Order: sequence, then C-alpha cells, then structure tokens
Amino acid sequence: MKVLIADDAILFRRVMAEVLATFPDITVVGQAPNGKLALQKIIELQPDLVTLDLEMPELDGLGVLDALKTLPRAPTVIVVSAVTQQGGRLTMRALQKGAFDFITKPDAGTAAASRDQLRAELAPRLKALALRLGVRAILHATTAANHPPAPTPPKPAAALAPPLPATASPTQQAPLFVRPGKPEMVLIGVSTGGPNALGVLLPALAKPLGVPILIVQHMPPIFTQSLAEHLSTKCALRVCEAADGMTAEADTVYIAPGGRQMRIAPSPDGRKLIQITDDPPENNCRPAVDYLFRSVAKHYPGRAMGVILTGMGSDGTIGLKLLKRHGCFVIAQHEASCVVYGMPKAAVEAGVVDVVLPLEAIAGRIATTIRGGGT
Repeated sequence: MKVLIADDAILFRRVMAEVLATFPDITVVGQAPNGKLALQKIIELQPDLVTLDLEMPELDGLGVLDALKTLPRAPTVIVVSAVTQQGGRLTMRALQKGAFDFITKPDAGTAAASRDQLRAELAPRLKALALRLGVRAILHATTAANHPPAPTPPKPAAALAPPLPATASPTQQAPLFVRPGKPEMVLIGVSTGGPNALGVLLPALAKPLGVPILIVQHMPPIFTQSLAEHLSTKCALRVCEAADGMTAEADTVYIAPGGRQMRIAPSPDGRKLIQITDDPPENNCRPAVDYLFRSVAKHYPGRAMGVILTGMGSDGTIGLKLLKRHGCFVIAQHEASCVVYGMPKAAVEAGVVDVVLPLEAIAGRIATTIRGGGT
C-alpha cells in the first residue's frame, strides 16, 4: 500500500512516516506540506492512501477532497484532525466529502507515547483498508478478464437480504426465551462510515416515530457533539449528544458522548433514564455498543429493536446476543452498502440478526416494525 502524508507540520510528518514504516506492506511514497502540493504528488505518485491534515496553507484538506472527485483514480483518504470543536466540524464535512475515516492528532506527553497513540489509531484502519483494496483488486482483475455481464434490473430489498428462516438451526439464529412485544426504543451501533450512514438513515425517519433512538458511534470527545449538530440540521427527529440524567423521550435521537459510556435504566418514577459513566472501555471502545445493549437487555427485556451498521471489529455482537434472548428484533446493514463490513458481519455470523438490509431500506423497516407493533 503506497501512502502519501499531507500535513503542514514537519514534525508530525516525520512521526507519521516513522509509525507507518513499522507496518508491513506499507510504503510512504511522499510527503506534502500543503494541499496544492499534495494534489500534485497524488497525480504524480498515484498513492493508495493519503493521510490528510484538514488545516493547511495554499489549499486545505476540504479543498483537496473536492479536487479528488475530478480524478479518474482517487486514493482513499484518512483525515487527521485536531481534537477541537473546529476540528470536529471540519471532520464531519470531510466525511461527507468522501473521506474513508479519521484519526486525531496525538496529545500524549512524549514522542514515544505519541507514536504509540498514532499506531494504535492507524492499525485497525490500515487493516480494514487493506482488505478493501484487496477485494477491489480482485474485482478489477475479474472484470478485466471477462466480458461484463448484461445489466439486470435491481432486486427489491427483500430479495437482496432475506430474513433468516424460522427453521434456522441454533448456530444460525439465537433462541428466543421471551415473545417480543412492540419496541419501546431503537438501539443503533455504528463505527467507521457511521456519520454518512446515519446521515442517510435518520433523515428518512419521520415524526411521530413514537420511541427514542439511542446511538453509540465510535468517536472521541467533542466529535460526537459535532455529529449531533450536523445531523440535527437534516432530521425531523430531534438529535442531541446525550447527557447524564436525561430522560429518553420519544422522537429524540441520543448520541453517546465520545470518550464515555452510555447506558439506560428505569428511574423510580418509571422514566427511561440515560446514564453517562466513565466505566472502562470495552472492545477497545468508549463509548461501546455492547455496554449500551447490555443495559437494555437487563432492564428492558424484549422491549427494544437493535440495528447494527457499518464499522470495524465486532462491538455490539455480545450485546445483541443478550438482547436476542429476550426477543429483540435485529437489523444488520447489508455488506454492499457498508464502508467496512465488520460489525454487521460479526452479528450475522453469530446468528443474532433477523434481517439484513441495504442502508436505504433500514429506516422503512424500523418505522414499519414500530408502528405495526411487530416484526
């Protein structure tokens, strides 16, 4: 994998190059101190990946992303962002413009700690990207070796992603111990590719939905606030970053704050109470999808719907197993519409998914299930 580093800080470029050199099959082919020079080097060197600073002279990172849309072969982009409100807002815009994912600039006290932090953030993203590039290369080779087939009309969502049959074996489908009732809340777990996926799903949900939506999106502090602000401008439902002590109300979307855990529990007067904690990370994530799902399985068995969207890793699968034991209806995003088919794949392979749908079909299924009171 050929990598170009674009950043106006020479020290950061040096550290990034040192970290990338520790990964096998990665070659740093060039560096650029500004966006204008980065574009020139992209055309000249044809990198597979660009690590892109958003705040650069000459041409900023957003301008580079706009320009990449005009190239016949654009590289994948991982944005490097400052952990600030401005950095969060710029990152949301960069993801809208096609960035694969983002990492944050190290804030560790020493050079060695900064390198360790940077390596920890890059490792899963480079692994996911390598798989993605490998699949792309295979498909390209297959297409080149064969005549392309005649186009066929698109299949309906149901044909693309049929639910598991009722007669599925225990290895395919988790057993139900409680008959599911009408969902009282929707739980969504998502990671890489999440902001854009949520930007498709949530605006498609019209009021009144009648239930709250609780979301765990893997993000650092500040960025989840920017995500909530961005989504609130597009949605009929109210969208906010969750805070400790909030009541989960109908027609409101609550996003777990970055760097903290979110759970839900009944209050003495019967309200659905959101609790924000500093409990340890799970699956190397805080917030963690499993943490939220587990709390709902404990306090609201059989009274929720689970949705697992694009993302790296398997966070959410254990929580879904607990929810599924009590009859929770579960939707997973179809592989073709995922940026990274990790979290949905893990859930499907664990046998805890009822239906797999393209992203564009998920909102309709959520609304139908809730308003119809069944699955």
